Amino acid sequence: MGEDDLVGVGLDLEPATLVAAYSSGLFPMRLGGRRGPLGWWSPDPRGVLPLDRLRVTRSLRRSVRRYEVRIDTAFRDVITACATTRRRGGWITPAFITAYDRLHELGWTHSVEAWTDDGQLAGGLYGVALGGLFAGESMFHRATDASKVALLGLVGQLRASGMTLLDVQWLTPHLATLGANEVPRADYLTLLQEALAVPTTFTTEFAHG
Repeated sequence: MGEDDLVGVGLDLEPATLVAAYSSGLFPMRLGGRRGPLGWWSPDPRGVLPLDRLRVTRSLRRSVRRYEVRIDTAFRDVITACATTRRRGGWITPAFITAYDRLHELGWTHSVEAWTDDGQLAGGLYGVALGGLFAGESMFHRATDASKVALLGLVGQLRASGMTLLDVQWLTPHLATLGANEVPRADYLTLLQEALAVPTTFTTEFAHG
């Protein structure tokens, strides 16, 4: 995180606040741990994953056959699992889970899940969908490549929905291996406004194949 990535502190996690924030290129994370004040972030540079740049290795193609990808069948389970990861999931407090679950009920947030043949949730991700934007929030896995399979499913859904922008917040080495890159904040905000103008919504019926 850069010193200029934090652009505001305070407010709340009400649906209208969150929708307005994402529409402006902001997202919330608490400062100084789970009990810190609510911070609003706009990274510079910003991590994005171009929908035509996702790298699908041979091993990932093999892994796809091991899972069934579903959408919005276990949103709260997904965000709760993300909250228990050792990575940045530590910022997903019970208040965040409640807030994004409420957004899910209103149709703004979605989960993409990878399930095993015996009905176990092996991995997944969730994020916020506005117009042509999908703002990825967090992902988790309990089995090999499960989160990558969910990401592959997400990209397929975004393309099927006519969406244009997949925001990944900060670029990590892991995301870079999957094809994500960085763009200056000003460029991201231009891409965001173009995406918000796209007359589409996230398709929740899984586009098989």
